[in-house]
Amino acid sequence: MRMYDIIMKKRNNGVLSKEEIDFLVEGYTKGEIPDYQMSALTMAIYFNKMNAEETLNLTMAMANSGDMLDLSAIKGVKVDKHSTGGVGDKTSLALIPMVAAVGVPTAKMSGRGLGHTGGTIDKLESFSGFRTDISTDHFIDQVNRIGISIMGQTADLAPADKKLYALRDVTATVDNMSLIASSIMSKKLAAGADAIVLDVKTGSGAFMKKEEDSFALAKEMVTIGNGAGRKTIAVISDMDQPLGRAVGNALEVKEAIDTLKGEGPEDFRELCLTLGSYMVVAAGKASDKDEARAKLEEVIVNGQALEKLAEFVEAQGGRKEEVYDTELLPKAQHIEEIVSEEDGYISGIVCDEIGICSLILGGGRETKESEIDLSVGLVIHKKKGDYVKKGESLATIHANDLDKLEVAKKRFLAAYSFTDKEFKPEALIRGVVE
Repeated sequence: MRMYDIIMKKRNNGVLSKEEIDFLVEGYTKGEIPDYQMSALTMAIYFNKMNAEETLNLTMAMANSGDMLDLSAIKGVKVDKHSTGGVGDKTSLALIPMVAAVGVPTAKMSGRGLGHTGGTIDKLESFSGFRTDISTDHFIDQVNRIGISIMGQTADLAPADKKLYALRDVTATVDNMSLIASSIMSKKLAAGADAIVLDVKTGSGAFMKKEEDSFALAKEMVTIGNGAGRKTIAVISDMDQPLGRAVGNALEVKEAIDTLKGEGPEDFRELCLTLGSYMVVAAGKASDKDEARAKLEEVIVNGQALEKLAEFVEAQGGRKEEVYDTELLPKAQHIEEIVSEEDGYISGIVCDEIGICSLILGGGRETKESEIDLSVGLVIHKKKGDYVKKGESLATIHANDLDKLEVAKKRFLAAYSFTDKEFKPEALIRGVVE
């Protein structure tokens, strides 16, 4: 088998066999196939696309290119959750303790963020001493003991995807549905869960800006997951404005804790309950979404979800006192209000610009080597559809550098648009793909 022939076949709009896909993924991972040949193939895929069978075979080949985590030692149906990412997306911080409190074992691998805010692991490190560099044995044992554990992604998890994504990033071949879906799902399948619930974002703060593209990606990933024998469900949710109100690591942790106390923003609470309901049903802990939702609401009201978060934080080296007293979390030196410069209904927020404000303050990474400031960010008071008077606070900004504060403040104000007519924002949940 020759890579030249595979490139020509796909260039001529042919369908690649499983054997051909296994050959090229294995050869590229081992360094036997050079970047220039793989670049030619990904460009051919970009233009001629892949069918469902090719996409599944590519996903499985990448998933099998490194370690496949074996979670069979964990009792019960393991359910994983993945978000395609957005601004203020702290969902795992509240959702995972909620479903664990209902009895759904959650063994999750998460990464660090590269962009406007940190990833789930960065946010969790807002708790003093919290660590995710734990062994697989510790990881599995902890899930069996308390129902929840989160560890960092290992270097050997889907290494083919890591290598291929880096190549796509510099050859203008990222934006292809099959390549995007297989990249995400190869890591999810390698992480070993029995069922997967996907939160696919849509809007100005999402990777997929158009709703039809978000649905197409959701369908592609659900097809892959089910084809691989994993029950997979995708929820398409709004990211045309930040999720909740907090944007920034420790601020998002505080908002997640407030939500577990029953005091969080309505949109964030609703998303957690929606995703959580599908997770609980997939795990066999409820017969339908209504029963699952009632169970999740109950563990918020009786405090078990908050206790589960505290138990989890302590089990991984953190101080559970910080769960019960969020004043102990990292704090910024300078806290100022950003006030509206005009009257009107908020008709638009350029969502990714709000994320860039957090990045400017130091809340995210521009490169892998960047140090994150866990204390900075924004807490938004007014969102789409709200009426605002001139001089009224739109948000509170948390900063440790006054120059960065001023730059972020100007950028924040430029991201808002107003109208004199009443405005109804888009629905939070746009649809579900099962």
